Formats: sequence, structure tokens, C-alpha cells
Amino acid sequence: MTTYMELKEKAEQLMREAEAARKAEIGTAIAEIKAKMAAYGITVDDLAGRKRATKGRKPNAATAAKPGRKPGKTAKAAKLAKERKPVAAKYRNTETGETWSGRGKAPKWLMAMEAAGRKREEFAVK
Repeated sequence: MTTYMELKEKAEQLMREAEAARKAEIGTAIAEIKAKMAAYGITVDDLAGRKRATKGRKPNAATAAKPGRKPGKTAKAAKLAKERKPVAAKYRNTETGETWSGRGKAPKWLMAMEAAGRKREEFAVK
């Protein structure tokens, strides 16, 4: 039966061999990557996720600007860029005039009134 120390030495030896194999194969891997990058026209900026300048190239269907939209904006960005209208108040504190749209966490004044036994419907805007 092998001892812990023998197994530990074998593991260390295997790690040294694995590192040596990795170093020997790096050159081949880099050459293959460079060849594929050249074949597909990939740049380092593409790998980093940075957008390339489109000067001198025709835009494809995915990057072409849609009618009514600025180039480079996605549909989600265009939708968010639209100005949002405020939501109408659903509840009003008759004492202070404070309002709440009914969205999100209820305001303290309404929670205090409910804790005092009043119903939310009493504060509904008609």
C-alpha cells in the first residue's frame, strides 16, 4: 500500500509534467488561433467584445438602422429612450394631499392609516 507522502510526490510530479506539456502545446494553440483569426477576419477588439468601426463597410441586416431609429440603438434602448408619463394617483391622503399611484411599496401615511383600522378604499381617488 502506498503512503500519503508517496501519493503526494506522485501528484506533484504529475503537476510538473502537466505544466511542461501545457508549455509545449501553447505555441501550437497560438498558431491555430492566429490562423482562424486571419481566416475569419477576427481582431483582438472582437475577442474583447469591443465594437469595430464600420467605416468603409456596408452594414448587414443585423446592424442596419431601422426606420425611425438612430443607428446603433437597439429596440430596447429605443423604447427606454422614450419619455415616460407619470402614473395617475390612485390614493390620496385627504389631510395632507399626498398621493400614491398604487405601485411599489405603500407610503408610510397609508400604512399608518391602515394600522389605525382604516381601509385603503377610503383613500381611493374617484
